[in-house]
Amino acid sequence: MDAVSARGLVKDYGKFRAVNGISFVVKKGEIFGLLGPNGAGKTTTIKMLTTLLQPTSGNATVAGFDIRKQQNEVRKSIGIVFQDPSLDDDLTGRENLEFHAILYKIDKETRNKKIAEVLKLVELDDKADVLVRNYSGGMKRRLEIGRGLIHEPHILFLDEPTIGLDPQTRRHIWDYIRKLNTVGNTTLILTTHYIEEADYLCNRVAFVDHGKIVALDTPKALKNKLGGDVISVKISKGIETVERYLKGVRWIKTLSKHEDFLDLTVEEGEKRIPEIIMLSEKHGATIESVSLHKPSLEDVFIHYTGKTIREEAASALDTMRAMRNRWNRR
Repeated sequence: MDAVSARGLVKDYGKFRAVNGISFVVKKGEIFGLLGPNGAGKTTTIKMLTTLLQPTSGNATVAGFDIRKQQNEVRKSIGIVFQDPSLDDDLTGRENLEFHAILYKIDKETRNKKIAEVLKLVELDDKADVLVRNYSGGMKRRLEIGRGLIHEPHILFLDEPTIGLDPQTRRHIWDYIRKLNTVGNTTLILTTHYIEEADYLCNRVAFVDHGKIVALDTPKALKNKLGGDVISVKISKGIETVERYLKGVRWIKTLSKHEDFLDLTVEEGEKRIPEIIMLSEKHGATIESVSLHKPSLEDVFIHYTGKTIREEAASALDTMRAMRNRWNRR
């Protein structure tokens, strides 16, 4: 039995379609990532899978239970770490965990044992009786992850688990997530807009763009689909002309434009750079910079969407603002 099986999930808000027919399967013991910009539909998808939102159409099973017909069973089988902080700052770390355990009707002897185990797992046993208001951002995030595990869920959902954290703390949280997966064989499903987070953590990753999954595979396989080298050329003048010409060059495997950049996938990139510069200048282009690197998940995202995640996030924000303005004029 798969941990999660989603089939054609759709979520509409009036005339706006936030999720547009998403389907995927998550295997037991897997770390599965939904990668995309803010506003792409990742959190909405998670909310449907965790029964916080009812799908407009489509369906899914989580831990073998139907999200429409067996909501209580789904909720007993999962843990959730929300994007927004949800701890009680006026309680200690231990008290936050105890309150959560009581909600799940865990008896006193068992919950004391589980609280001790969880605090040790997230390395907060020495801070257990400190008020949460005195915790750092990273400590709070670790406590929230621990709280999500207190009732021994089959599946843990993490919505943007490291958002707002500094790079060092973010890497620390990544190590905890991997530890949860390897030590407890916990299935983890996370949303993120950090390319490096998905690449480091996920066994498989789905690119989500405008409510759809546009690519899904292991990070390595996604990067191998591009293959070769990626040459990024920044052009301040004549980029459209150069783009049209290069599309007809047989040794260019893929070509995409975003902002002032042309990204080309080629074999033996270091040998092709002088040729690209010569061809660009021949067609009146002004080149500002050229870089060469192996394909990254960001390159794969650009290949499938034509934009970076940052650009997609800005586009999604513009769409949301336009919708809000139309709504306010009613």
